[in-house]
Amino acid sequence: FIQAQVAEKLGSLQLADQMYQRSLHRGERALGSDHYLMAWVADVYATFVQKKLRDAERAERLQEENLARYRRLYDAAERVLGSAGVQEIATPIFEYTDVFTKSVGASSDLVVQHEMYTFDKGERSLTLRPEFTAGVLRAFIENGLSSRRSPVKLWSKGPVFRRERPQRGRFHQFHKVNCEFLGLETPLIDAEAIALLYATLRECGLSELRVKLGSVGDPEDRVRYNDFLRSELRAADLSETSQERLRLNPMRILDSKDESDQAIIRDLKRPLDFLNEDARAHFEAVKHYLDAWSIPFDIDDSIVRGLDYYRRTAFEVHHGRIGAQSALCGGGRYDGLVESMGGPKTPGIGWAFGAERVLDALNEEGVTLPAAPRPALFLVPMDEEAIGEVAQTALHLRPTFWVEHAYTKRNPGKGLKEADRAGAHYAALRGSKERQAGVYSVKHLASGEQAQIAEDKLEAFLASNT
Repeated sequence: FIQAQVAEKLGSLQLADQMYQRSLHRGERALGSDHYLMAWVADVYATFVQKKLRDAERAERLQEENLARYRRLYDAAERVLGSAGVQEIATPIFEYTDVFTKSVGASSDLVVQHEMYTFDKGERSLTLRPEFTAGVLRAFIENGLSSRRSPVKLWSKGPVFRRERPQRGRFHQFHKVNCEFLGLETPLIDAEAIALLYATLRECGLSELRVKLGSVGDPEDRVRYNDFLRSELRAADLSETSQERLRLNPMRILDSKDESDQAIIRDLKRPLDFLNEDARAHFEAVKHYLDAWSIPFDIDDSIVRGLDYYRRTAFEVHHGRIGAQSALCGGGRYDGLVESMGGPKTPGIGWAFGAERVLDALNEEGVTLPAAPRPALFLVPMDEEAIGEVAQTALHLRPTFWVEHAYTKRNPGKGLKEADRAGAHYAALRGSKERQAGVYSVKHLASGEQAQIAEDKLEAFLASNT
C-alpha cells in the first residue's frame, strides 16, 4: 500500500494502480477481519481511480456551462467569415498519418518532439489531427475543389490534439477556428486573410489586439538564412532543443523561449534581411493594404512559423493581458504545400486561433459572455393523469420555447425545487383542480408571482414574458 502511494506521488500511475490492487488482494487475506482498515484502503484506492480518470484532461472546459462560450466564438467566426464568402468545411478528426507528416515536414516539432497522437489500425497508421490545414488540403485535393472559382475560401472548427507540455490556454485536446484561402498568390489575399482574422477576434469581443507582421521569404531565402544561422551558431552554447533545431530547421531557434538562447541570437540578422526582391515587394504590398484598411500592426523581424511549408507572409495576433505567451493565433502563406501533397500547383494562405486562448483573453479583458440559455418553463405533474398531460403540453410548446417537465408525479414543494434546479424561468403545476379549470398554476421562480394561465394561453404567456 505504501509502495502504491509512492508510485502515485512520482506519477507512475500504472504501477500505482497495480500496487493498490495488490494491497487490496493481500489485505483481504491478512486483514480480512479488520473491516474498518480494509474499507479505508479501498476508499483511498477509489479516490486514486477517480483522480486518474479526471487528470487525463481538464474536462470541465467541456461542461454545459462552458459550451455557450465556445459557441459564441464559433458563431462570431461564422458571421464574419460567412459575410466574406468563406464556406465551412468539416474534416475527420483523424487522418492517415502521412497526411500530416508530408505537410508539416520532418523537422517540425510535431514530428521531432513526437507531439502527434498516432496509432496503428490495420495496414496504415492513423493520427488524431494536430492541426487543420493538412486535412483541409487533403479534402481540397481529393474532392477536386481546385476547379472552383478562385480563391476557394474554407473555414473549419473543432478539436485538435497535441502531446505538448500543457501551459496557460494550451491542453492536449483543445479547439481551433481555422481558415484557408486557396488559389491566389496576390498580396491582396494575404491582407484580406489578416483583416478577416482581426475582424473575427473583434467580433468575439476582444479589443486589445495587435497584429505582428513578418516574412520568411521564399524557399531559397529560407535556405540562405538557415545556412547563415548554422554558420553563426555552430559553436554557440544553445539549449538542447535549439541544438536540435540548428541541425534540422535553424530558423526555429528564433522562436526559442529559452532566455540564454535569446541572448545569443539577439543581435543576429533576421529573415527580413534575406528577402529577395519579389518577396520584399510582396511584403511591402501587404503592409500598404493593412495601413489603408486601418488594421493595427507592427513589423516583427523575428517572426517564424513552426511548420516547414510556410513562405513569404507570416503573422500573429497578440493580446497583452494573457502573460508572456501573448500570441492568440498565427498564420502565413504556403504556396507549395498543395503540390507537395499530390495536388495541382495552388498558392494558399491560412490562419488559426485557439478557442481556449481567446476565452482566456476575453476573461482578462473583463468581457461578460452571455449566460447559458435556461428553460422558459418547467411543467410539474401532481397526479398520475397529469404526467401525460404535461408531456403533451411540452411537445406542443417546444417548437418555440425550451420546455422541460418532471417524468413522475411531484408534490408542489418538490416540483418547484426541481424546476428551480433546472434553471427555469417559470414553473407550471398541474393537478386535479387545474384540470377541472382547464389551467396551469404558473409561478415565476425569481419573484414568486403566481397566476392561473389557461391551457391554450400558455404559448402567448411565454411569448410576452420570456
